[in-house]
Amino acid sequence: MKGRITISILLSFLLIGCGEANRQPVDDLITVDVTANYPEKELILQDFMDVEYVPLETTDEFLVKGRVMDVGKDLITVVNTKEGEVLLFDRATGKGVKNINHRGQGPEEYVLPFSVLLNEDKNELFVNDPFSSRIQVYDLEGNYKRTVSYNKQGAFVFYDYNEDYFLSEEIGVPGNEGPANSFFLLSKQDGSIKDIEITYGKRKSVVIAKDGLVNFPPNGFIVPFQNGWVLTEPSADTIYLYQPDNGVRPFMARVPSVQVMEPEVFLFPGVLTDRYYFMQTVKKEYDFGKDEGFPSTDLMYDRQEKKIYQYSLLNNDFKDRKEDMFLRNLSNKIAYQTVMDASSLIEANKDSKLNGKLKEIAGRLNEDDNPVVMLVEYKK
Repeated sequence: MKGRITISILLSFLLIGCGEANRQPVDDLITVDVTANYPEKELILQDFMDVEYVPLETTDEFLVKGRVMDVGKDLITVVNTKEGEVLLFDRATGKGVKNINHRGQGPEEYVLPFSVLLNEDKNELFVNDPFSSRIQVYDLEGNYKRTVSYNKQGAFVFYDYNEDYFLSEEIGVPGNEGPANSFFLLSKQDGSIKDIEITYGKRKSVVIAKDGLVNFPPNGFIVPFQNGWVLTEPSADTIYLYQPDNGVRPFMARVPSVQVMEPEVFLFPGVLTDRYYFMQTVKKEYDFGKDEGFPSTDLMYDRQEKKIYQYSLLNNDFKDRKEDMFLRNLSNKIAYQTVMDASSLIEANKDSKLNGKLKEIAGRLNEDDNPVVMLVEYKK
């Protein structure tokens, strides 16, 4: 059963969509009541974020079937996991630059390119292969450089902590008696590990398992913020900020305690800006028969007003579209990225829902074109 659950979780991750803020002081500890009804507020994305649209070139060699994984200053990486492909696109033009495929069983290959990180300054591409518990390192032309092996189960996603280390979490699953969520740093050179201690009471997993089936909310446990990373341990009542000096300090608290809730309601931070902290409460409920569950509420803490709101976030370039501030972001180079299907944009343009650059792009698209990548950056 444990093996079936672990593999199912990994495959489920494949379906989940994956800059630095100005250095303002972090507020005193914020407390969020995950059961409260907060007043509503409407926000416009462009009022506090810079938004960029990049249509990805469509050719036989560059067909996007997977996810955008990382965005650098010059390149966008896409992973077609099932095909074993890592696609590199030019960020400025969207043109395909390189199709890398090293899928195989050899020592310089990967079984599954689950997640990918860029280091353009060092001309390196890190491909995480959780089935083999290793990261294969290539240059940006796809030439093999080295292998970084790690001794962790459930390390599906690595975040780009700094030049020397990855930051990651070990996901707890039913049947795994280890910690529900163990954060650690992994050396990019030799795979050595530095554990990050987060204390909590009884283990609480976000995963629901039934009759060999599993599901879990798509929220990430690690979020970039200023010069550090926010760590969310589902079993704890405190969310922590992990800073470059390797110090862990309280960042946010939740009430009531997750230890006394049944079913549990978890609190996950999303995008964090100078003005707003976006958060989401997620209830641990799922109906496998109806294939629906994990009801959520989107919250926002306004740092100027020092108040919490339920919010809706609109996009000035796309009428009636509501933006998701809880997408996984593997580096702190930008706030987040997402994709817009060509067919959806064409239809929205016909309905006069698009404006500006997005409208211009949609007017040039064909139904079967690659998606348009929306890049959201902190305002400078």
